[in-house]
Amino acid sequence: MRYFTLVVLAGHLLFSWQQAAPKTTSETAGKTIKPADDKAQIQQLIRQVVNWGESAKSINLLPLLTTNKSDYCIGMNLKMHKLNLEKLKAANFFAAEFIENYNQIILTLDQKIRRKEIEKWHANGELPPLNFASNVDPWTLCQDVPYDKPNPYDFIKTNVITLDNHQGMAYWKWGKLDANTDASWKAFTYRFRVVKENGKWKVAYLQGFDFKNSTSKAGL
Repeated sequence: MRYFTLVVLAGHLLFSWQQAAPKTTSETAGKTIKPADDKAQIQQLIRQVVNWGESAKSINLLPLLTTNKSDYCIGMNLKMHKLNLEKLKAANFFAAEFIENYNQIILTLDQKIRRKEIEKWHANGELPPLNFASNVDPWTLCQDVPYDKPNPYDFIKTNVITLDNHQGMAYWKWGKLDANTDASWKAFTYRFRVVKENGKWKVAYLQGFDFKNSTSKAGL
């Protein structure tokens, strides 16, 4: 009799625990909630990247070094550049490939300026005679945005070209444009590539950070 009572009590406790325990599956109201698919994750990633790039948390894309007696640019401030690389890593949006590409852009520009392959300019007041981070914003390849809305980069719409379990090619466009928006904004596209690192999609390439174009003089 005592044994039977213990069995019943144990069964009752197990049933109560199962009723009270939180569900480990993603079921709500009889519907299974699927995790965001890769395309949705990639769209979220590129929006986060552009928002971050345009925020106060971002990096100084051109860490210029100037002379003490004038404001002529004589190279790149490599101490500031090192801090930029650390911030890119800490953001957790960028693949190692992207960070190294940016590193090589700055180191190459530094050498070209020091070897006078790029003419000197006043760092305070003149646009750098460079393609990179000079006339247009590398994060968007634009000088402004096509609408007056809060958080405009949240309207970016991604189109995936190729995608597998490890990498993908895509481009983004401005989304939710008004009917009377200029046609050039509707035709605009920005290429990028993503790779999966440690189970997370990260940006490996951005069109505005293309190495060949970014290390050329303005107009070339």
